Amino acid sequence: MSTPDGPALSRRLGTFDAVIIGLGSMVGAGIFVALAPAAAAAGSGLLVGLGIAAVVAYCNATSSARLAARYPQSGGTYVYGRERLGDFWGYTAGWSFVVGKTASCAAMALTVGYYVWPPWAHAVAVAAVVALTALNYTGIQKSALLTRAIVAVVLAVLAAVVVVILGFGDADVSRIGLGSDLSAAGVLQAAGLLFFAFAGYARIATLGEEVRDPARTIPRAIPIALTIALVVYGVVAVAVLAELGSDTLASTTAPLADAVAAAGFPALEPVVRVGAAVAALGSLLALVLGVSRTTLAMARDHHLPHALAAVHPRFDSPHRAEVAVGIVVAVAAALVDVRDAIGFSSFAVLLYYAIANASAWTLEPGGRRLGAWAARIIPGLGLAGCLLLAFTLPLSSVIVGSCVVLAGTVAYGLRAWLS
Repeated sequence: MSTPDGPALSRRLGTFDAVIIGLGSMVGAGIFVALAPAAAAAGSGLLVGLGIAAVVAYCNATSSARLAARYPQSGGTYVYGRERLGDFWGYTAGWSFVVGKTASCAAMALTVGYYVWPPWAHAVAVAAVVALTALNYTGIQKSALLTRAIVAVVLAVLAAVVVVILGFGDADVSRIGLGSDLSAAGVLQAAGLLFFAFAGYARIATLGEEVRDPARTIPRAIPIALTIALVVYGVVAVAVLAELGSDTLASTTAPLADAVAAAGFPALEPVVRVGAAVAALGSLLALVLGVSRTTLAMARDHHLPHALAAVHPRFDSPHRAEVAVGIVVAVAAALVDVRDAIGFSSFAVLLYYAIANASAWTLEPGGRRLGAWAARIIPGLGLAGCLLLAFTLPLSSVIVGSCVVLAGTVAYGLRAWLS
């Protein structure tokens, strides 16, 4: 089977595998990475920021699910924006996704390094990228099987953390309450940083060409994965905040490990660190899958080198796109700081989802799953929420992100002018 621009990928994933891939990307990013910088921004308003991020993520997920059912191809909002809004908006979405998620990949790889071997964090990060790129090269079925195991381990570790803190620790409900440090700007900035943790369901949409019965599978898998992740985030965030308080949480580099130590179980800290490394590997695995599929779609349309559109005849994987993405991520992981990567990634991916919501706005309303009013309100709220959160991120993230996205659009304009 093939597309007009090259061979198609095989449809091998069912609903369960699609949910697991989405979870694998979200759980590692959210709990082990984003809580501390979000607490530094929001203070006692951390949970409010989490709630706002969840609402925006729900709108984005609903819009993405509707669009993915309509356009079950690799590429996600790159395809949706192109089909609904025009080639420029599709390209801008694809460019934002590729650069934003490349930064996410670097952040996840560095998380592995900092938890496994802090003095050599960058070297460990590069090694992790190389290993997972090799795995993805051999086909998505093996990647999905590994992600199942990773998600199971991570959920078990998180359950142990919650039980230890709430059952045996010094959790105090007063630490969860809102304090005098609460500010709208801080809460919105925290929501933007925490959005980094929710964006994993995009992996389900970008894998649309590899999902069986996508019109049915994708709209089911996205909300299931998002709901499970939200429940996990909420429970763990409440437990850690009740144990450490917002000030201590903001200053830690390993919040869950510090929380179990504060609860009187320092022996569990190494287990939590292993769980964090495994979770970050799961996120990295799923992220590289998504970026390579969007790269494949853009290469088919000649927005990236067309050689990257090749599909391996044996493994049914976009092997050249996989290798190219792996090289870029490895270089980024060797050079960048993890917190800077999170801010930049959040900005670019929020722009990506703004275009997804704008695309969903153009779909005809109705259907059994979504009434006519919701078909307008949800993408409208999602669009406004994405833009608001993007431009309330740390100023450095906004400036660097704007410059990189603008550079991509300039390249698009030059290509159009020269062709």
